[in-house]
Amino acid sequence: MPPVHGRLELPARAASAVVMGVAAAVGLLVGVEWFALVVAVGAVAALREWHRLINDGQFAREAYFTGIATIAAIWLAAFEGALGPALAAIALGGAAAGLSAAIRGQPSWWLTVWHAAGAVYVGLPALSLVAMRGEPRGVAIIGGLFVAIWSADTAALLFGRVIGGPKLAPTLSPNKTWSGFLGGTLAASVAEAIYVALLGGIIFQAAIFGFLLALAGHCGDLFESWVKRRFHAKNTGRLIPGHGGMLDRIDSMLLAAPICAVLVFLMNFNPLRPLP
Repeated sequence: MPPVHGRLELPARAASAVVMGVAAAVGLLVGVEWFALVVAVGAVAALREWHRLINDGQFAREAYFTGIATIAAIWLAAFEGALGPALAAIALGGAAAGLSAAIRGQPSWWLTVWHAAGAVYVGLPALSLVAMRGEPRGVAIIGGLFVAIWSADTAALLFGRVIGGPKLAPTLSPNKTWSGFLGGTLAASVAEAIYVALLGGIIFQAAIFGFLLALAGHCGDLFESWVKRRFHAKNTGRLIPGHGGMLDRIDSMLLAAPICAVLVFLMNFNPLRPLP
């Protein structure tokens, strides 16, 4: 797919975001099976881009290992509720990808590590999303995650363009500003509070929840910017008009989803859960 330039870029970004958002929302609402399918398709596309990025823009067979492992993990979580085996599948996929890269003869050992890391970088967020969907209020929890990330991304773009000001990380992402970072984080906190209030949850916890997820999203965005700079790439692909590749579109979600799962599963911090 050819790149989108100039005045068409912003409309293309908006249209692509709407299409992907609708697909994610429909999959989420229809049922666990459909949501797992949507997540699996997105994960496989992201893994293909990840390994191509590391392999100097060429397809790498390591994508087969991490892709199969991620699909297995999603299946185990969605249909068996087996989170332990699902995590083991991701670990095995990473090990297999690393071994494959080593056998193929990578120029340096750290490229082997990068290939292995793809299973965790993409597989763990995918597993987190599907596992949270299986919770009693899973639809609402993931809906809140979407609200926080989409609010943070949209507000960061608007505040950054309207206010401008000092750059957040000029060496990593020259277009990001502190005004966008702070505005996006605040917007996510407010949007999450409103969303949870409408669902009868705990508003104060929701504001903190949105704040934490927005921070995770910003960090995920910056991490991918660092990875792309490390491998001398502007985008991870050209799959999505106005955005680049799948990884370019879901970079915030790749860190925010596991953080959300940690808050819900390990820390029992869920604003949608009524106080005892």
